[in-house]
Amino acid sequence: MSFSCLPRLLCTLLALSVTHIASSSCPSVAAETKPNILLIVADDVGWAEFGFQGATDIPTPHLDSIAARGVRFTQGYVSCPVCSPSRAGLMTGRYQTRFGHESNSGLKKLGLDIGERTIANHLKEQGYATCAIGKWHLGEIPQYHPLQRGFDEFFGTLANTTYFHPTLFVDSRRSPEVMPIDDDEFYTTEQYGIRACDWIESHRQKPWFVYLPFNAMHNPLEAPQAYLDRFANIEDKKRRTFAAMMSSMDDSAGRVLGKIHELGQDEKTLIVLISDNGGPTKSTTSSNLPLLGTKHTLWEGGIRIPFCIQWQGVLPAGKVYEHPVIQLDLLPTIIAATGGRIDPSWKLDGVNLLPYLKGENHEQPHKSLFWRYGEQWAVRHGDYKLVVAQDGSGQPELYDLSKDIEEQHDLAVSQARTVRELRELYEAWNLEQAAPQSPVEPEGNNPKTGKKKSRKAKKGDSAGNRQD
Repeated sequence: MSFSCLPRLLCTLLALSVTHIASSSCPSVAAETKPNILLIVADDVGWAEFGFQGATDIPTPHLDSIAARGVRFTQGYVSCPVCSPSRAGLMTGRYQTRFGHESNSGLKKLGLDIGERTIANHLKEQGYATCAIGKWHLGEIPQYHPLQRGFDEFFGTLANTTYFHPTLFVDSRRSPEVMPIDDDEFYTTEQYGIRACDWIESHRQKPWFVYLPFNAMHNPLEAPQAYLDRFANIEDKKRRTFAAMMSSMDDSAGRVLGKIHELGQDEKTLIVLISDNGGPTKSTTSSNLPLLGTKHTLWEGGIRIPFCIQWQGVLPAGKVYEHPVIQLDLLPTIIAATGGRIDPSWKLDGVNLLPYLKGENHEQPHKSLFWRYGEQWAVRHGDYKLVVAQDGSGQPELYDLSKDIEEQHDLAVSQARTVRELRELYEAWNLEQAAPQSPVEPEGNNPKTGKKKSRKAKKGDSAGNRQD
């Protein structure tokens, strides 16, 4: 062999070696640099129910650790005060009203618009393993199921359910079809944590995305006896069961966080915790204090939520972020964190939060935020919020949230110019939205509940709210 052949031979051997490495089960170097994503969604948990939000009667140490090791948002919002539309916005990074997903109703025949792409769709294109575990609530017929929306595996329910003997349950390892759960000991909250740990263990060699939307704390209130026994000191039966359910969810989340630590992936995992909307106080005792309103309303109690992000070694630990953000921001933030490119053709409404959280951008992520839910609507611009809410009057109320988080001092009369300006912002945005796919549910048995009565309900329930 002549020495002149060596360069060609070395190139051939190198190419063969690279081909072998790429085809092996070991992840590539690029894949190893991509963070895992754990997205935890609590259902109907009010503003004041986690320890990191100031609660003291129900310990939630595992979920509190996400805030302690990451960033807690004091003004985190969702784009709708009910379950399914909020999740549609979360999954797409777009206002769900852009594609008519404005209601919980109609999901037996409709679901998340087929033309919309989910976080899982985007991450699969980057080589991620993807899994959804928990309550889906984005369509019950097959074309809307998680397995058709970018997820490799699904373990959970397609809609609201009981916790024991859940309905509309799918375990895609066994079948993509709905199956009965006959095991009397099967409790959704607990089983979701167990399955998440199992799935993460088996996919630890490549970047993974686990979407973990618990059905806790949605009604009906059900809890295992062992958890009820933890709170024997609580005399009110409903509150005792609520506390037991919260404790179970915290333990289940803690099990998953423990698995991530066991695998040495703490600094390689971006973790998000949010609630899908405010708490429905009357049916579950979930507290939104000091915020006005509950689930189904566009006052702060319906749309301002517990919201925190942890990414150890990348985001500062224990940081409190004061500017408004919204769940729509999570898709672009996750895509940016994983090294993906955000295509302008996606027409996202959310923004990548990483530069703001790292201190690279000191501006506010959003100048304005918008909401539309049936006849209710709202716009927040800076510190001012204009809202046509549940009281049935149709008259806009104006609040300065920098001074009045409880929305007790309506400035609409004294600041008519601000009302006009914010209404114009909302109307321009509303022209871009689609008509609802299905009618928005009535807000309660008495949708014209008087404002005075509704405000008294701040310490309990906004009278008559549906609890879907």
